[in-house]
Amino acid sequence: MLVTLSIAALTFSACTAARWYLNRSSRREEDFFGGRVRLTELWNDAGPFGLPVGRRLWMVLAASALGEILRLSRWNPAAGGLIFGGGASNLWENFRHGRAYDYLEFPKVPRLNRYVCNLADVAILFGGIGIIIGAARRGRRK
Repeated sequence: MLVTLSIAALTFSACTAARWYLNRSSRREEDFFGGRVRLTELWNDAGPFGLPVGRRLWMVLAASALGEILRLSRWNPAAGGLIFGGGASNLWENFRHGRAYDYLEFPKVPRLNRYVCNLADVAILFGGIGIIIGAARRGRRK
C-alpha cells in the first residue's frame, strides 16, 4: 500500500506541475518528434473521453472508482499508484475548475489523432495496462 500511495502522490504532483507549467499565457503550440506529438491547449468540459456525463455524476463515479483501484493495486502496486494519482489529478481539476485541461495531441498517429489528453490520462492508461498484466500474471501463478 505504501508503494501505491507514494507513486500516486508523485503522479498527482507531476500532473499538477505539468498543468501549471503548460497553462500559461506565453506558451504556444509546439510540435515534437517530427510532428507526432503536439502540445496544444483544450479545456475539456465533458466527462471521460468527451462523454456528455453530468459533472456531479462523473465526480461521484470517479471518486468511487479510486477506492476500487486501491483494492486492485495489490496485483501491481506501481500501476495502482499511476491510476490513483492520475484519477485524483483529473478529479481535482474537475472539482477546482469544472473542467480538465488537456494538452497532448498525436496528429500523425492513426486512431489517436482525434484525441487530446493530459499527463493524468496517460498515467491512467499505463496504470490500467499494468493492472491487467499484474492480474494475468497472478492468474498464471495459481
